[in-house]
Amino acid sequence: MPPGTTVFSAAHWIGLPIDSTCGGRGTCGKCKVRVLDGGVEVTTADHRQLRKDEIDNGWRLSCQARIYADLTCEVPQLLRVPKAATMGLSRLVIIDPNVRKVYLELAEPDLEDQRSDIARLRDALTAEGHDMSAGIAVLRTLPMTLRDAGFKITAVLAGEHLVAIEAGNTTEECFGVAFDVGTTTLVGTLMNLRTGMAAAVRSTLNGQAPFGADVISRISHAMNGPESVDELRNAVTSTMNGILDELYAEAGVSPERTYEAVVVGNVTMLHLLFGIDPTPISVMPFTPAFMDALSVPAKEVGLRIHPAGYVQTLPALGAYVGADIVSGALATGIAREDKLRVFVDVGTNGEIVIGSSQRTLATAAPAGPAFEGSQIKCGMRATDGAIEGVQLSDRIELQVIGGDVPAQGLCGSGLVDAVAQLLTVGLLNHSGRMLAAADVPNHPLADRLIEVEGVRAFLLAEGVYLTQRDVRELQFAKGSIATGIKVLMDILGVQASDLDEIFLGGSFGSYLNPESAKIIGLVPPVDVDKIIAVGNSAGEGAKIALLSYRERQVAFELPARIEYVELSGRSDFNDAFVSVLGFPHLELVS
Repeated sequence: MPPGTTVFSAAHWIGLPIDSTCGGRGTCGKCKVRVLDGGVEVTTADHRQLRKDEIDNGWRLSCQARIYADLTCEVPQLLRVPKAATMGLSRLVIIDPNVRKVYLELAEPDLEDQRSDIARLRDALTAEGHDMSAGIAVLRTLPMTLRDAGFKITAVLAGEHLVAIEAGNTTEECFGVAFDVGTTTLVGTLMNLRTGMAAAVRSTLNGQAPFGADVISRISHAMNGPESVDELRNAVTSTMNGILDELYAEAGVSPERTYEAVVVGNVTMLHLLFGIDPTPISVMPFTPAFMDALSVPAKEVGLRIHPAGYVQTLPALGAYVGADIVSGALATGIAREDKLRVFVDVGTNGEIVIGSSQRTLATAAPAGPAFEGSQIKCGMRATDGAIEGVQLSDRIELQVIGGDVPAQGLCGSGLVDAVAQLLTVGLLNHSGRMLAAADVPNHPLADRLIEVEGVRAFLLAEGVYLTQRDVRELQFAKGSIATGIKVLMDILGVQASDLDEIFLGGSFGSYLNPESAKIIGLVPPVDVDKIIAVGNSAGEGAKIALLSYRERQVAFELPARIEYVELSGRSDFNDAFVSVLGFPHLELVS
């Protein structure tokens, strides 16, 4: 490799994953490696992101460490399977998939019946109540398949399109896959389209993660040119195919028996999946190449399902309210029922839908990566060793992912819990200022109030702490989402007391403590029983659209029923943001 290549780039080229949320810009501090043999200069970014003892022990930021000679490094293991919501808010759906299998025993041709093979097949399907159109690929295999099978075959239809002709009766083997392509995590569910049951579920980190934690970082990489767009496309399709391989292995299903994939995700993720430059999404006036639902041959996308199968997406509402949110709206029934509901997908780009069958609004409130554990001093992804729950009284109780493992850092749900608990026990005030030990000498947790590099912090576990700067990061993140909710509620003319339910969606929202969300002011002050974690609502909506053609049509119609509100440039945005930036007084949320 060329002299001067960074360790981060070299590892990426050979397929060795190194954690990063900033895309190798030296700002997140997550990509550290330990140099065991060889020389690497200490950079300004190293001094800024790493502790002195870490630098003395050979730790460097891999995105800043340049290779000019042989180098041996220790790379911390990056778990590829984060804790993620793979299930969602289930509701009953009449099974009516777009993909259908029809077993036929056709009359063999003779001199008195010289219909073409395709006409013979079409007539038989018409008699069964099915319309049909066929492409050249099926016609190429039709003559031999019919005759080898003695004209006893199964026709596979996707809508009216003839996907395949299979010898014998294969109607029991009919599968599809639902994908939620998240910026951080991908979830795939293999569905039996005959029974409506999930055959297997898998989740893993998005292979695009080394290019940055959020969509803006991914778009920034795509701006480098077509090769960079292809790099991002290959990363996500490889991740999806890896999930597919695991699904097939677990369920004992062949790719040739999987005929359709319904894929949802934000607008940027779907652009990159199809190899479309997303750059215009990031600049005014934020115009994507497409927001409609697309049906694309799987072979053009590169997904390992039936070669003649299709990839179907759901539509988006706006540049930053994508098909994942439409899918979540489908799963929760928002905009279709009389109840007034709030649906929030809590994450880097907080998407919000509020309304009922009378009127529904949606918006996006960029929250930054704090909820993903990024830009947090001891932040990490939701993997083994991450603190995901905190309880404070006269002592500290921690819930750590992985069970009996030492705490290594703080993931998003743990961050929210920690701040909520510090507010509750009086170690953090309404403005977000962390108290010093001298301020509360008699408090049972006073000895946990420390300073780290001149910044106030609260010690959660050995080597794991929450700093004053972390609290500010969370305030900006929750303030952005709370502002979006407030603006939409003001437009609708409703108060918190008018809300029937608040749904928290997405992988992060699924593990968020509803009480903590209310205490920090992330959601309006309603009874905690009204705050419902709906799990992977995007994935659930994708499954519904896979199993029911009628529900899919409902999803297609949602953009016409939901009004998109662009927050940027609104005169009331700044005032609303300032009003929710602090934390609510506890008596207002209790």
